[in-house]
Amino acid sequence: MTTSPDRHDPHSLNGQSIAVHAGNSNDFGGAIRTPIVMANSYLLPDDPTTVNWSGTDVALYTRNSGVNQLGLQVKLAALEGAEDAVALASGVAALHAVFFATLKTGDHAIVSDIGYVALRRLLEDLLPRRYGVQATFVDTSDVQAVAAAIRPNTRLIHTEVIANPTTRVADIAALAGIAHEAGALLSVDSTFTPPGVFRPLEHGADYVVHSMTKYINGHGDAMGGAVLGSHALIQPIRSDAMVDVGGVISPFNAWLIMRGAVTLPLRLRQHVTTAQRIAEFLAAHPAVARVDYPGLDSHPQHAVAERQFEHGAGGMIAFAVIGGPDDQNAFVARLKLITSAVSLGHDESLIVQVSRDEPHTVNFPPLYQDSGLLRLSVGLEDADDLIADLAQALNGIALAE
Repeated sequence: MTTSPDRHDPHSLNGQSIAVHAGNSNDFGGAIRTPIVMANSYLLPDDPTTVNWSGTDVALYTRNSGVNQLGLQVKLAALEGAEDAVALASGVAALHAVFFATLKTGDHAIVSDIGYVALRRLLEDLLPRRYGVQATFVDTSDVQAVAAAIRPNTRLIHTEVIANPTTRVADIAALAGIAHEAGALLSVDSTFTPPGVFRPLEHGADYVVHSMTKYINGHGDAMGGAVLGSHALIQPIRSDAMVDVGGVISPFNAWLIMRGAVTLPLRLRQHVTTAQRIAEFLAAHPAVARVDYPGLDSHPQHAVAERQFEHGAGGMIAFAVIGGPDDQNAFVARLKLITSAVSLGHDESLIVQVSRDEPHTVNFPPLYQDSGLLRLSVGLEDADDLIADLAQALNGIALAE
């Protein structure tokens, strides 16, 4: 029997309907959208002796939970197919929350050797030096290397689905099997692959982490992070990393991200379709030395990407033009439509050069180590306009030589 769709029941809805309706409340004077509730404290019941002062399931004090955060968490869990979600102040706060709640002194974690730079600092420096956590950095696309790194005290494997910034792809089901056989948990940063591209929990992941600053918000105007998983795993993160450490998301940011997430499935279709066209254009251009996009046959993990992802290979491309770091800079300086800026997943296309001098670039492919790497976040502009901008910049540097 088919369940009748009901906007108050996210489980009865599909992708775009979930994005529109899940987590929204009409309890504020009949407003059809939950308004921004900027209160930091909420009315207590007549008998406050019944209140759990550390409770997080009702609005009590905004460090515990607020109206906008609670609604956003419902939407996120529905989109990701998770039992529970906790929204936090930033993507790095979400990463820290997983490690803080999962690892203790003497525990060992296996971590992707390519990833967001803050991840490396957390698990290569801060947590080992201050709390005695052990970490081994490996190529998480190599399941044999991951299996070989397992120790008796391994408690967590952490990877990005698509590695930032090289676009290396991890096989999440294979990593989940290795982790669970060892009695460990698998944590997956899916920022590059939001729901609509990939849902790691369906492939065995225990935690899913998002920097909601990126695709889930999608408009470059709010910051937030999220961790999703089972009730049993998320509740310690909520109580320890949110309530006690205080990494809570602001009501305004929660409202902005709730609004931005409404168009996530629609935006992803444009990001992915345009990124595929741009990757194919770059791969065919004589001034381009290397392109890495999981949707290209030439990508080392193209087969994993084809098997794993729902609709296309995401909106992130790594590439380099022929020459050294100065040539990468000269190319970026010639762009007239694409914006030179950090971050990703915005409505506008963003490009940044990742310097070969950064410590984590030692694990990059050799060409990127020599020349530097250009990370392109494909936005929502017309595909022909973006390709024309890239073409004029590539042709310009070729003529300048």
